[in-house]
Amino acid sequence: MNKDEIFGAIEAILFASGTPVEVDRIVRALELDTATVTKCIDELIEEYKKPEKGIKIIRLNKNIQMCTNKEYGLYVRKVMDMKKNTPLSQAAMEVLAIVAYNQPVTKAFVEQVRGVDCSGVMGSLCVKGLVEEKGRLELPGRPLLYGTTDHFLRCFSIESLEGLPPLPEKPEDKADGGESAEENEGDKDKE
Repeated sequence: MNKDEIFGAIEAILFASGTPVEVDRIVRALELDTATVTKCIDELIEEYKKPEKGIKIIRLNKNIQMCTNKEYGLYVRKVMDMKKNTPLSQAAMEVLAIVAYNQPVTKAFVEQVRGVDCSGVMGSLCVKGLVEEKGRLELPGRPLLYGTTDHFLRCFSIESLEGLPPLPEKPEDKADGGESAEENEGDKDKE
């Protein structure tokens, strides 16, 4: 197979699939080595990054997918008579962040961090396909474990969870005036 045929085959596989495809499956289908296929995929990704392209190829962990360029989403919605997704609420964003940075997590963990019940929000995120059940914790009651999905990665335009922005550093615990608790104790002894 020459390079153009490889590109064409990869494009056809991604277009026909409509969902993320493992690179290993493409390698097996094309009966080529991983390095050659990976190099061709990387070149295709760069080719489809041009702003005038209506579609793009993205990486999602060890998978790749062909999807619409968000710049042209309005036109796709018009033709397909789709309603624009409603934005996530502040509560949903908080729950999603807790799950994304700490997964797999239980609902109880999320509720402990937020300090409020999150059953409705967690259910909504599951329905939207951003969060899914990942198994059960080996504790009494066997609570469900939740984690993010490939749809989450697509929606936030990141390749993998390593692409999440770093959490801000916690400032060191300081008492009033920037003094530590020990320094305050020493002041009390002087009185």
